[in-house]
Amino acid sequence: MTSKFGATQIGLVQFPGSNCDADCVDAFKRLFQIDLKLIWHEETSLPSALSGLILPGGFSYGDYLRSGALASISPVMQAVKAFAAKGGSVLGVCNGFQVLTESHLLPGALLKNDSRKFICEYAQLAVAPGESLYHRKLKDRTYKVPIAHGEGRYYVDAEGLKKLQANGQILFQYGDEAGVLSADTNPNGAVAHIAGIVSANGRVMGMMPHPERASSELLGSADGTSILEAFLETVG
Repeated sequence: MTSKFGATQIGLVQFPGSNCDADCVDAFKRLFQIDLKLIWHEETSLPSALSGLILPGGFSYGDYLRSGALASISPVMQAVKAFAAKGGSVLGVCNGFQVLTESHLLPGALLKNDSRKFICEYAQLAVAPGESLYHRKLKDRTYKVPIAHGEGRYYVDAEGLKKLQANGQILFQYGDEAGVLSADTNPNGAVAHIAGIVSANGRVMGMMPHPERASSELLGSADGTSILEAFLETVG
């Protein structure tokens, strides 16, 4: 089966401690016939033909200091920031989301879960109001996607939250199968139930749940496929 995305050049940044890079490689090859280009954290430039970048999940640099803090100052991140500044599409998943906030490519921070325990379970994601391509592609349904994190509680101050809401930058919120938000559906105590956000231009997206782990019914859900496809649609 051919894919309209088959010729798309997508890079995947690997840090010491990345452990979801192989999951991403498998999902993009199996679903879209895309061979991700692996980029080691010590690189100071990116391949010129890249259309998009992925920062995968895991425990970059062993999660010393804060999750994503050391990765945010690794050599490759200057090139990642330059890529994003030019309008490049970047997807950060779990630890990748943490790296994006630590790098100030996305606002806010990821703090320890309210329970102070590592959480590994499925979550239902509701799509918040917004006009980004992600919002337009993913609206009007919920997504069953697994989480696996100890520091996944999204935090932003009251002023920052108002800005996210006003700009339509909140993408995913933890809800139930009908998209209803409640204390019972918020697994980590995230502000406003936030599970994922986009940048002001809609090209950088970070989310704590793992869509690459929900890319086949054999894995328990194929809902992540639509999320990965939405990322590829932003590449353009």
